[in-house]
Amino acid sequence: MKVFAFHRLKVYWPLYVMAIPGIVFLIVFKFIPLGGAVIAFKDYSVFQGFDDSPWVGLKHFKTLFDHPDFARVFGNTLMLGFLKLVLVFPFPVLLALMINEIRKSALKKGIQTALYIPHFLSWVIVGGILFDFFSLSGLFNIVIGWFGLEPVLAMQESDYFRPIYAISSIWRDAGWGTVVYMAAISAIDPQLYESAMIDGASKLRQVRHITFPLLLPTVLVLFLLEIGNFLDLGFDQVFNLLTPMTYSVGDILDTYVFRTGIQQAQYSFATAVGLFQSVIGFILVFVFNKLSKKVSDGGLW
Repeated sequence: MKVFAFHRLKVYWPLYVMAIPGIVFLIVFKFIPLGGAVIAFKDYSVFQGFDDSPWVGLKHFKTLFDHPDFARVFGNTLMLGFLKLVLVFPFPVLLALMINEIRKSALKKGIQTALYIPHFLSWVIVGGILFDFFSLSGLFNIVIGWFGLEPVLAMQESDYFRPIYAISSIWRDAGWGTVVYMAAISAIDPQLYESAMIDGASKLRQVRHITFPLLLPTVLVLFLLEIGNFLDLGFDQVFNLLTPMTYSVGDILDTYVFRTGIQQAQYSFATAVGLFQSVIGFILVFVFNKLSKKVSDGGLW
């Protein structure tokens, strides 16, 4: 076994060298910080340090669950996470299927590039664009004014926050999400499509019976990874879209921790909330991985 492992290392050493930066990144930014989770069970003080800060057990978790705002914040997090899974996640799959049917190479690349570009804009810039778009003099109010409707400050209205959150997520990240799916589609054997054409299958039937079934394992894997981040919605996006008038529907665990934990230097409390999110994410991934293995051969392990 050792000889075999050494032989593989000798033959594929360029691949192992290429993997080193990724491994170092995981160790430095993922595994080493796990040790800091211990402060969730301590009253951490910067001056006392990790070792000398007193143990308090589950005090910070109890504080979180007993807080009067917890139900509202946790409910908002679940709702936005549900919207992201149901509305945002399927869009890259649909876009990849549609882009794959474009036969002109120049047009195909042009559309892909146009869809990729928003991903490289930070949420600070996207938030600024949205606030301008939905301002009283913005395009949104200009268009609804053509139909005789009164101007609306959509970014200040709680009823508009969740639709704006979902639409902005789709606009910014759906194009970038097609990269993996396009790569998976390109690996499908062209002979399958040729055989289907000979049998008289239409384009829609080819997508339904060839492209999508062969793409499904990739979709399941990415869905499981997305489930793991169900409560981690992205602080940047929500923080840059949130206003005091939309706290009732947009305040999530990340923004809540930022206000009550980070800004007030309650590092133990903030760590406890992060640990709570991670545990819920792990449970969801474990459960859905079991379910995916029952309905298909896909799964993370």
